Amino acid sequence: MAAASITRLQILSSSPSPVKIIKRSSAFLSKIPPIHNHYHHRSRKFHTTLCCSTSNPSRTLENGSIVGDLLDYLNESWTQFHATAEAKRQLIDAGFDLLNENEEWELKPGGRYFFTRNMSCLVAFAIGEKYSVGNGFHVIAAHTDSPCLKLKPRSASSKSSYLMVNVQTYGGGLWHTWFDRDLSVAGRVIVRGSDGSFLHKLVKIKRPLLRIPTLAIHLDRTVNKDGFKPNLETHLIPLLATKSEEGSSEAKEKNIESSKAVHHPLLMQVLSDELSCSIDDIVSIELNVCDTQPSCLGGGNNEFIFSGRLDNLASSYCALRALIDSCESSSDLSNDTAVRMIALFDNEEVGSGSVQGAGAPTMFQAMKRIAGCLARNNVNEGAIERAIRRSFLVSADMAHGVHPNFMEKHEEHHRPEMQKGLVIKHNANQRYATSGVTAFLFKEVGKIHNLPSQEFVVRNDMGCGSTIGPILASGAGIRTVDCGIPQLSMHSVREICAKEDVDIAYKYFKTFYQNFSSIDKKLEVD
Repeated sequence: MAAASITRLQILSSSPSPVKIIKRSSAFLSKIPPIHNHYHHRSRKFHTTLCCSTSNPSRTLENGSIVGDLLDYLNESWTQFHATAEAKRQLIDAGFDLLNENEEWELKPGGRYFFTRNMSCLVAFAIGEKYSVGNGFHVIAAHTDSPCLKLKPRSASSKSSYLMVNVQTYGGGLWHTWFDRDLSVAGRVIVRGSDGSFLHKLVKIKRPLLRIPTLAIHLDRTVNKDGFKPNLETHLIPLLATKSEEGSSEAKEKNIESSKAVHHPLLMQVLSDELSCSIDDIVSIELNVCDTQPSCLGGGNNEFIFSGRLDNLASSYCALRALIDSCESSSDLSNDTAVRMIALFDNEEVGSGSVQGAGAPTMFQAMKRIAGCLARNNVNEGAIERAIRRSFLVSADMAHGVHPNFMEKHEEHHRPEMQKGLVIKHNANQRYATSGVTAFLFKEVGKIHNLPSQEFVVRNDMGCGSTIGPILASGAGIRTVDCGIPQLSMHSVREICAKEDVDIAYKYFKTFYQNFSSIDKKLEVD
């Protein structure tokens, strides 16, 4: 476990005599694996936890922590497509049955199932063995997308002597953080098969491929005083390569091809090499620009997670693992009367208004189909409506932890801190769907194992963000609480949260699945 995380720097710094090591033969040093191989060649027998510091990270995985697994998930999930595909793989490995929305379903109490939509949205559920039609659904919902740059439909462009890649901004990113990063591309492509069919494939170029350079301060003397204010259309264009020298006829031909191409031939060649197919067989691409730096642990005590896409893959993974682990043995569902469910949606960062977003009736349709399938044609009046009224949704999306350098940005009495537990979000104007009742019930879940929680309210003189909670609550009529893991640098290319809060969220969600039915029975409102 720890050995898989050792870097060149760790090996050198842990020696009592670094000079002796440096004098060793180059043949020995060449056997030391580079850090970028740790994640890509991971074994499922151990975690490949990457640490930004040089101290031993093995203690981070003790006591049932899922932090190491989360790092693996983050490093695998460069895009919403990869996040969904990795969740799909883990569900299949855990024994869940894959369903198809286009086909009839055959479900039974005690069964575990899931389906995907657009390979960027996923719904998974486990049916209690004592479930009867009209009983509720206990759902945790999150989202798979994060702010990023996406290639435009015609991405090829040239400036000066450089090949550039045209991009469009997705979501509300902190775009200045994307400058001077080692970037690459990942996403999905459609490939023509040898038999004339079309294949949907995911692709990820793991090496640094692109870069958006900042302007040197010598050419922008007032930037530190006036602020860095890049034009997102003209300044946020990644460099791919330099143009070929004009001397040879071959170089001229390549430059002409590149100027006429929808996407640079060089980029298409890189993709075709990765996919082991010809360029002509790639008929469509949908790519994100991604940061290549691996997710890792950091801080003086390795208490932090440094990563891109924490918002909201951290919540997605905690929900996924909580569902899988809450019903991993045959007895886990034996006394459950409800349906345990996760719903991971795409496009939250741009309003959820898509077929794979929370604005679509995906979750409601799944509930309706589950109830109808288990009714065996004996559906009583208002069965699905009664089921939804008995249901409860945990909308899990990352929360704003108080920033030590900008404490005034938080309401004085609602300043969530890292390593202090899940944050329950409130907003009187319904930007969050939490009510006094749903907050109380969710806190009762945490009390079972003394799991801490905090509360967040935005200042009255500031606008409040929102998430999928109000969309699902109003769309389906389901009781909802909005909560999240506190973090800093939200929507930066590189974010930060505390590993302890990840484990708290996982335990909270798992307890929710295991105990909410008994808690809900104790309170009647209507």
